[in-house]
Amino acid sequence: MEKIVAITNQKGGVGKTTTTINLAAALAMADMRVLVVDTDAQANCTSGLGVDRRSLRKSIYHVMILNEPIDQVIVRTELDNLRLLPADKNLTGAAVELIDLPGREYVLKRILTPILPDYDYILIDSPPSLNILTLNGLVAAQSVLIPIQCEYFALEGITDLFDTLKRVRHSFNPDLSVLGILLTMYDERTNLSGQVRDDLRNYFADLMLETVIPRNVRLAEAPSYGKPIILYDIRSKGAESYINLAKELLNHAKKGPGSGLGGAHP
Repeated sequence: MEKIVAITNQKGGVGKTTTTINLAAALAMADMRVLVVDTDAQANCTSGLGVDRRSLRKSIYHVMILNEPIDQVIVRTELDNLRLLPADKNLTGAAVELIDLPGREYVLKRILTPILPDYDYILIDSPPSLNILTLNGLVAAQSVLIPIQCEYFALEGITDLFDTLKRVRHSFNPDLSVLGILLTMYDERTNLSGQVRDDLRNYFADLMLETVIPRNVRLAEAPSYGKPIILYDIRSKGAESYINLAKELLNHAKKGPGSGLGGAHP
């Protein structure tokens, strides 16, 4: 089972943080023990899970750079089974400070390995760029979940992303696989969304997840209240889609390696 999943796309605004928050919540509601790791200095994943960044005394920065014990930095969320390794603005400096550390690509892997038995899933929210923090997430992960917005430029960016994943596999993490490609912000009223969906399924049929995340007002509102969509409006289409995504991934995990998505390489 892919226990550590990096939710990654070098393009911004594709729904990485929304997916991390809401997939984590859906898995937690399914009695999975889940840890969210926020590696983005904007800390939107942290605030989106209801944690006030101003009240934090320590963050993932203190674990990665200052060697603080990880169990003293992980915080609780509103869901009993969901924990968070939060981010804050200090991570902006971490991208520079990590450069001079020996084995800098493996820092996150090193700090997560001891706590693996405590969780069923660890989801890593990645920055919207390929920097040392993104690379740390890809090296620590067993698989990658790729959210893609239903727009033309998303098709251009995915080729660059796959090139990056191949380089990471070659140099740092040979076992890294693509768990799946997730269509986000899908608007069934537009021809463009349908065209992007069809093109991706033609090119990446074996990697496409069946679940599609719709463009949904309630889903967009939820982060401003510091809640996953399941707690904000469980009857919304956004909540339904992320519950379906969690079910799809759990069903895949039960089938084991070689069942389709897990272990797939583009």
